[in-house]
Amino acid sequence: MQLSYWEIKSWFTDVDFTIVGSGIVGLNCALILRKKYPKSKILVLERGMLPSGASTKNAGFACFGSLSEILDDLQSHSEEEVFQLVKKRVDGLKLLTETLGDKNIDFQLNGGFELFRNKDEQLYETCLDQINTINTLLKPIFPEKVFGTVDHNFGFQNIIRQSFFTPFEGQIDTGKMMTSLIKKSTEKGIFILNGAALAQFSEQLNYVSIQLANNIEFKTNKLLIATNGFANEILKENIQPARAQVIITKPIKNLKIKGNFHLDRGYNYFRSINGRILLGGGRNLDLKGEETTEQSITTNIQTHLEALLNKVILPNTHVEIETRWSGTMGVGSQKKPIVKQLSDNVFCGIRLGGMGVAIGSIIGKDMAELT
Repeated sequence: MQLSYWEIKSWFTDVDFTIVGSGIVGLNCALILRKKYPKSKILVLERGMLPSGASTKNAGFACFGSLSEILDDLQSHSEEEVFQLVKKRVDGLKLLTETLGDKNIDFQLNGGFELFRNKDEQLYETCLDQINTINTLLKPIFPEKVFGTVDHNFGFQNIIRQSFFTPFEGQIDTGKMMTSLIKKSTEKGIFILNGAALAQFSEQLNYVSIQLANNIEFKTNKLLIATNGFANEILKENIQPARAQVIITKPIKNLKIKGNFHLDRGYNYFRSINGRILLGGGRNLDLKGEETTEQSITTNIQTHLEALLNKVILPNTHVEIETRWSGTMGVGSQKKPIVKQLSDNVFCGIRLGGMGVAIGSIIGKDMAELT
């Protein structure tokens, strides 16, 4: 591809910061860099027409982890690590709403329920036994008790009557969040290039040489990588992709369900939006097979989600699926995000562990502050 003099001069000359990935992390990083370096030239590269990972494909949960998820994390993390994970998610959600405003992302604090199927009574009893321990652990983060028990009356079938509830979980409109981030970034003079896939980079003495997939080459003073689930294509870090599949129904008359709902230690989740049910998950049915960046859907998981919809969530209601999609998350052996300086001029903020809405803003901020 041959660039004109004007294109080279306007976009690819005297670049101070190049960010790879125009999702939640990348654009929040760009906004913090703009505050820190007001006169800098900031370029954001995005391989797709839209953000390619999970930033525009997530389910819009503004959550910090269900009770069973947190207990599960304690099997592989220390209490202090779990405390810091939850705190990071809560702080990240606060930063997200401060940056964009509740109205611009349609933030609703409707609370979160954790449901248990009849067959999972043992897991429910374990959570019930440990609820006070978790509430005590997380007490410094929240203004009051985090988790309590409630009887739900939404007409679910094959579900234990009592569920766990937190009033501190919310939901957003993912599309509004990303369009607001893009608008704010553009207004701040940040350049966003779509269809600009990074092919390779090499660090020189005081700059980084960038080559794009279309053979465009340029120099940047600093390179910041915010590709999350795609990061192992560029970096050698403890991260791999994890596909999340989602369905959303057509509008359902007189839908009474309100709030966020979690099942199966967080592997399944659903919520209402605009008179519809949005339902995702099922990755635990084929964890290895879902370690992919292919944004497609699979029959086994889609069948599972439809069965959950028709037999558990809305057992006596005719529903039709409007659309299906998948997104790419970044996970690893630990849930702690990887935010670090890789070399003199290269940085990364990756491995959001399926909590991108919650921690994406603060990971972008943390990465920017390393420069």
